[in-house]
Amino acid sequence: MSTRTTDPAPAPVSASPPAPGTAPPSQAGATASPAASGRGRMPLLALAALLALAALAVVHIGQGTASVDLHTLWRLVTGAAPEEGSPDQASAVVLASRLPRLAAGLIVGCALGAAGAALQSVSRNMLASPDTLAVNAGAYLAVVSVAAFGVSLPAVPAGGTAFLGGLLAAGVVLGLSRAGAGPIRLVLAGSALTLALSGLSGMLLLLRSQQTTGLFAWGNGSLAQIGMETIGRLTPVALLAFLGLLLLGRRLDILALGDDGAASVGVSPRVTRSVAVTLAVLLAAVAVTVAGPIGFVGLCAPAVVRLLSTWVPGLIRHRAFIPASAVAGVLVVLGADVALRAVFGAQAGAEVPTGIVTTCLGAVVLVGLAHRSRDLGSDGGSTAFARLRGRRAFVLTLVVTALALTGSVVAATLLGDATLLLGDAANWLTGRSGTFVSYVLDTRVPRVAAALLAGAALAVAGAVVQAVSRNPLAEPGVLGVVGGAGVGAVSVLTVVPLASFWLIGGSALAGATAAAALVFGLAARRGLEQNRLVLIGVGVSAGAGAFTSLLIVLTDPYNATKALVWLSGSTYGRTFPELTPVLVALAVSLPVLAVMRRDLDLIGLDGDTPQLLGVRLGATRLGLLSLAVLLTAGAVAAVGVIGFVGLVAPHAARALVGRRHVRVIPVSALLGALLVVVSDLIGRYVIAPAQIPVGLVTAVVGAPYFVWLLWRSRSES
Repeated sequence: MSTRTTDPAPAPVSASPPAPGTAPPSQAGATASPAASGRGRMPLLALAALLALAALAVVHIGQGTASVDLHTLWRLVTGAAPEEGSPDQASAVVLASRLPRLAAGLIVGCALGAAGAALQSVSRNMLASPDTLAVNAGAYLAVVSVAAFGVSLPAVPAGGTAFLGGLLAAGVVLGLSRAGAGPIRLVLAGSALTLALSGLSGMLLLLRSQQTTGLFAWGNGSLAQIGMETIGRLTPVALLAFLGLLLLGRRLDILALGDDGAASVGVSPRVTRSVAVTLAVLLAAVAVTVAGPIGFVGLCAPAVVRLLSTWVPGLIRHRAFIPASAVAGVLVVLGADVALRAVFGAQAGAEVPTGIVTTCLGAVVLVGLAHRSRDLGSDGGSTAFARLRGRRAFVLTLVVTALALTGSVVAATLLGDATLLLGDAANWLTGRSGTFVSYVLDTRVPRVAAALLAGAALAVAGAVVQAVSRNPLAEPGVLGVVGGAGVGAVSVLTVVPLASFWLIGGSALAGATAAAALVFGLAARRGLEQNRLVLIGVGVSAGAGAFTSLLIVLTDPYNATKALVWLSGSTYGRTFPELTPVLVALAVSLPVLAVMRRDLDLIGLDGDTPQLLGVRLGATRLGLLSLAVLLTAGAVAAVGVIGFVGLVAPHAARALVGRRHVRVIPVSALLGALLVVVSDLIGRYVIAPAQIPVGLVTAVVGAPYFVWLLWRSRSES
């Protein structure tokens, strides 16, 4: 007598090639337990999850500045009358504050967990989530835009606004990263768009600081609630979206077979994806409206369920996978909130956003998944390394770029809240200018010099990182080096407000060095492969950003503007002595790179050719990366955190003059300086006397170029 078993359904995130950390469908089927065993384990797993959820809920409600014991909780649950002679303050605290916070954790965890599961399925990429698809960033920008102009919306219209912003962002990212194209393209596209949208949000937070008071902490995801009104209005919306995903479960199972297989049985891949993405974005918009953008829950929750599916094979079916991810999301959110208040205390737990903890957890998960992954090859953009350009093109590019930089420096010196003439600058140089002109140029010229030197340093660092990693989509910011430098500098700014500039610069160098050592150390497994290097860098960068936000909120929650300006990159108040670190970094690095230009060319080719020609690959990479770290730390110390310069300038230089680094490095330096000087001029001039930090302008300018680069490489492939 034969025992009848059922074949396991295809894994919901199977990709071609498979996403990192997931086994191919055949392998999953080979190792799956019999169906009867799986059905027996499912109730046990569900019971364990419910018990864990109940325990977390009890602990969660009991935490806070006011003591609430189990006896009081039991009276509240059973509806018993207050004991005679005892104050009912605890009951009021629970009903007014803690139950809304618990309800927010429940709805946000469910929404983000289910949304992450659906997005991973339709994109066939286990790194898809509302964060990596820029859904949270788009929804947050929409909410901030409404608040910045003094418009106060009820819960449902606010959720609709967040939904539109998130849907547009998800459409752009998914359009740039084909289904099954591998994790690197999706993460890079999402990171680029997130940085651009965050730059716009940062502009609004700074320019309309009074109208957006409190949105900085809320922007990191906070469960703190005032009453149940918002939750009560949005919960039905979330339930409808969740039920819609459950109804799509069978279609998503079939879609995992591939587009051709799904179409052959009457399931439209395009319609199924569109509906699933719309419902997932709606869930994410509800979560953002309730608690702000809580990071990486949509990445962690499905990853936990996928790990459990090796023990309970039935979880890989979407009608179990989506609810299980929702429950896992609740456990992640409530667990993070409980851990936050247990570690930092009840009062600090009320001030520190829960999203900071979930982002740190998600960064660890992302780094772990990337570390375990196998390299999937280039995801586009590498064609820039193969271009060849003649000497005439190099000379013409060098001359035109130098002239453009000269013109931008002159314009940046003369234009601003006070417009000057060339004669005024000439008199200032000869010491014959008046008091007003001297004051203006004494403050403006160091700013222009800081933008010029920092832009050149970041561009040269980006060229080195791209050569060493053999990935033209890499840059110091994407690889976590800028985030590490930011952590070091902000640590000093927040803990020692009157710290000297040299202490801040040294801390930035230490933070950049630590981040670089972590990223490249983890990525060194089987060499610095493209996908692993960038994914680990994105994870470290996210963790560094969360830790920086934690420092700001813990030390100075009511005056975050100073640190926010520094994190956005600013040349305000710079003096010539403060430019010494970046000047020294350039003076040390450029001659060394000129000597090592041949090694850079060889390392940029492949991993075997340099060794055949006598290049000590390990030592050379370490030396080059050390120079990149030095340049990045010097630039961060001078102007703060500026993104995309190290990506845009080297790539544009390579496209213009070819791949030989004797040409790429000087042109990259000129283009980087040009980009930052022009961005600083725009930030100082367009809304004078108010100013926009230069890092926000470069993010808004550089992100479209990066998106275009991904789109072009998508078309080529």
